[in-house]
Amino acid sequence: ISLLGVYIFTKSFFLARKSLPHVSSCSDDAAVQLLQKHLGLTRAETETLIMNGILSSDNIISSNAHGRRGCWMDRSADAIAVIVVDALRFDFALEHLPKSIGSRLKKGKEDTTRSKLFRFVADPPTVTMQRLKGLTTGGLPAFADISNSFGGATVEEDTWVQQMKVSPTFARRKRMEDGRSFMAFVGDDTWVDLFPNQFDESHPFPSFNTRDLDTVDNGCLEHLPRLFNNFGPPDKDKSLLKSLNHIARYGTNNKQEKNKTAEHNGSSRFVENMTEHDYFELIVVHFLGVDHVGHTYGPNNFHMQDKLAQIDLALAEILNRIDSATKTCEIGFIFGDHGMTNDGNHGGGTEDETNAGLFAHFSPGCAETTDVSGSELGLTTEQMFRSIHQIDLVPTISILLGLPIPFANIGGLVPALIPFRSSSVPTAHVATSLALNAAQVWQYLTTYSSATNSLSLEAMKELKELLYKATMKYKNSL
Repeated sequence: ISLLGVYIFTKSFFLARKSLPHVSSCSDDAAVQLLQKHLGLTRAETETLIMNGILSSDNIISSNAHGRRGCWMDRSADAIAVIVVDALRFDFALEHLPKSIGSRLKKGKEDTTRSKLFRFVADPPTVTMQRLKGLTTGGLPAFADISNSFGGATVEEDTWVQQMKVSPTFARRKRMEDGRSFMAFVGDDTWVDLFPNQFDESHPFPSFNTRDLDTVDNGCLEHLPRLFNNFGPPDKDKSLLKSLNHIARYGTNNKQEKNKTAEHNGSSRFVENMTEHDYFELIVVHFLGVDHVGHTYGPNNFHMQDKLAQIDLALAEILNRIDSATKTCEIGFIFGDHGMTNDGNHGGGTEDETNAGLFAHFSPGCAETTDVSGSELGLTTEQMFRSIHQIDLVPTISILLGLPIPFANIGGLVPALIPFRSSSVPTAHVATSLALNAAQVWQYLTTYSSATNSLSLEAMKELKELLYKATMKYKNSL
């Protein structure tokens, strides 16, 4: 009986998901093949999408005559900053970051398209490494993966980080006059455990000591000016991010100790010989202090107030820098990878652990977006903000940067985070983005089902019927 109980427990709790080696393609006809094969679009229908500049292709000259600006679709963002504030619970984002998020939500009463706050729902296990896997693959890491959190484990599946590294620049270049573009990272060293070779510039700091409240954050503050002063296509009218060393006044380690830690971590890698035309197309920042304060003192201690105030000042400076981009579309995504309980812990599936915050901010150079968050009414209660799943950010980032959506993604694109060209809502651009997302998910499900025999025929039949109905509505709208 005991052995039977152990067997049932391990089969149900330690659920395993098979990783597939497949990678989405950035080839010239990848989007066309995806829509034709999995949604049944005809060649004439896909050619119309290309001629109207909705699908990217080299084979047919679009009406815009600009060549390819994306792998599947034209990109709508020039640069994206992904800023993780570890354990940023939704109420922290809503109520305790007044200079960065709060001030822009108030401005949002007049301008409803540039700042949006969402409840950002994490899937358990709410552990950082598993959350970062989900946030980059679009999949659902299992509880069995938790053991990897205690020793490095690279991501084996397709991710938007790897797609950024391998997708050809000529296929995604939006402005041909710009120089080279790079990816940069600073913060929690979990990222370089997962992606050891993908970032062109990286500054990881050790994350394991939960009693250390400041080393990682102070390391971020040290490198942020260099990174953000080279963020996005060059423009002399952009403001400069000045030194943030004065914000590190809450630090428990002095500068000498911090530099020794970084050197011991062995890790800083710089992009050499950057010219005035080169820039960072993607910057990933991972602050860790909020999480460590929670583990050490809990969320209701004065140390948490001090830490959130420090993070608020840093985020305000970053957002000010994004606000100065009037000619290019630069986007900042600020979010928590999970929340925390009232005793400062996380890992499970309670509401406090899964309810993180996501703040999206668009530069003036971006086209308009729709607003579905409730902030246009000036409402600041949690109930007024839409909830989205963390994996939904994966196809959204991919489409924004003109990347293929990762093969194993099961997240759904968020239309409210896609700047659109037309005043009509929904636009053909957003509708086609959703169609590509649906085709990609269906391709993954059918491939996974064939490889594992773990998805029931009845469930697959039901999903296929839903996909067919959605496809008919999409085709009728073309």
